Amino acid sequence: MKTTETTAPVPAESGMPVTKIDVTVKKPDRDKKEGTVLNVFSHGVLVIWAFMVVMPLLWAVMTSFKDDRSIFGSPWSLPDELHFSNWSRAWTQANMSDYFLNTILVVGGSLVGTLVLGSMAAYVLARFDFPGNRFIYFLFIGGMSFPIMLALVPLFYVVNNMGLLNTIHGLILVYIAYSLPFTVFFLTAFFRTLPTSVAEAAFVDGASHSRTFFQIMLPMAKPGLISVGIFNFLGQWNQYMLPTVLNTDPDKRVLTQGLVQLAVSQGYKGDWSGLFAGLVMAMLPVLAAYIVFQRQVVAGLTAGALK
Repeated sequence: MKTTETTAPVPAESGMPVTKIDVTVKKPDRDKKEGTVLNVFSHGVLVIWAFMVVMPLLWAVMTSFKDDRSIFGSPWSLPDELHFSNWSRAWTQANMSDYFLNTILVVGGSLVGTLVLGSMAAYVLARFDFPGNRFIYFLFIGGMSFPIMLALVPLFYVVNNMGLLNTIHGLILVYIAYSLPFTVFFLTAFFRTLPTSVAEAAFVDGASHSRTFFQIMLPMAKPGLISVGIFNFLGQWNQYMLPTVLNTDPDKRVLTQGLVQLAVSQGYKGDWSGLFAGLVMAMLPVLAAYIVFQRQVVAGLTAGALK
């Protein structure tokens, strides 16, 4: 048990020597015990949560290499043989290759457009004071709270009147508009944390506003761009409602539509192994993006708190 020794002076009276008294103060172990119990509880909750998240993913990957008889006969056992034909069958016969290409085109184009337009709008709102600044900012925030379900019918007619229905570029524009509110909200707070002295030095050297933004401020905002890019990538890659309403052409379906079509068709054919192979194909890009950019996401989320 840890003890600390302190000395307390005794007031001296006339003719008497000054003495020191050692006082021993014992620290209670109550705080230490409470901290230990809290750590054990929090780590236990995290372990349970990790088990609940990881196990379905591992089971889906394991099932994608089984045949249909093994899936129903022994669903929790390891596959006796790796059936790579499930993946090739899902890629070719179930048209997952076409769905994959359409999704890459839509998500790639919308992600680039969202980051470019969102960062420009956020930089202006964060760095410049002008009439209507706060109104525009709160208008973007209001867009985050607007349910997309209420906009599906008018959005369908607007896209149809513009001649963008059942087109890749029409879906890209809708994805950009859908992702801009959160992007502007996130990056506005991030740009406010960046030092203004760097931009002022660039202006003194004769740099224009556009050059200062693209060559100086935008590279400094790289952690924030990566973080909001990952969030937008996850949301756009897993988007199902918007393409279902605005993209009814079978040749231009995205992965989420293709998986639903595959599930419906395989429900009659009984090719469940091909369905799980297609499901794992759709999950792999999301997992790979998060694993690669995990550190950048954490750095972008904590940058505002550290500055």
